[in-house]
Amino acid sequence: MKLGLVVNEGRAAACEFAERLQNAAARHGLVVGSAADPDCDVIVAVGGDGTVLDAARQAYHARRPVLGFNLGTIGFLAEVEPKDLEPALARLADGDYRVEPRLTLCATLEDGSRQVGLNDVVVEKIESQRLVVLDVEVDGENFLTHRADGIVIATSTGSTAYAFSAGGPLVDPALDTLLFTPVAPHSLFARTLVLPPDVMIRVRVAADRPVRVSVDGFEIGEASEGDVVTITRGEHPIGFVRYDTEGFAARVTRKFGLT
Repeated sequence: MKLGLVVNEGRAAACEFAERLQNAAARHGLVVGSAADPDCDVIVAVGGDGTVLDAARQAYHARRPVLGFNLGTIGFLAEVEPKDLEPALARLADGDYRVEPRLTLCATLEDGSRQVGLNDVVVEKIESQRLVVLDVEVDGENFLTHRADGIVIATSTGSTAYAFSAGGPLVDPALDTLLFTPVAPHSLFARTLVLPPDVMIRVRVAADRPVRVSVDGFEIGEASEGDVVTITRGEHPIGFVRYDTEGFAARVTRKFGLT
């Protein structure tokens, strides 16, 4: 089995762990190379959730599963803690794991720019002192006009990220849903709207205040008055290597240190 490595090279601890991982992989008969190698079987992320998202982007196009080693703070997307390196690699070599599919979503701008993500699409203000005005349609039907700092459209996987910080619910990634959450809205309606995965969401900029559009924290462009950002389901999911039988509620308890 060949592993494609993605490392947060800005963190010394992640680089040191990556070297340990390569040495340990050799002991288990695993070959470690680049995530860009088309022959790799699993893409391995070493770092925090940002690194896992970087790996997930590559995994989406390569159609390979992702395995994350947590060298970050919470590391909600990572499956393995550093102390469990040896048993994790042993189980990988033995094929003792499962691949869990995760819903993806895609943002398309007026100029045709598009980006697929695992966590969320964020449409937010650029000018710090001014709200943006956003007309929202769901499957061609008017929903609301939001006057807010922005909106987050997240998958269930992304429910633990920006959407959660904006007041949205935590959702088990086994559920294929999209979560529409306003950010600091000036409105009586400030709740998250939970939608099925195949809806089309269209967000039109309704005032002369431009917005920034990001997917999984990566800015893909800006939109001005009259422009529309379209959010749909991604063409296919991203697979995550899973070992444990821990349920989502227990995972939330552990990752957020609620005990």
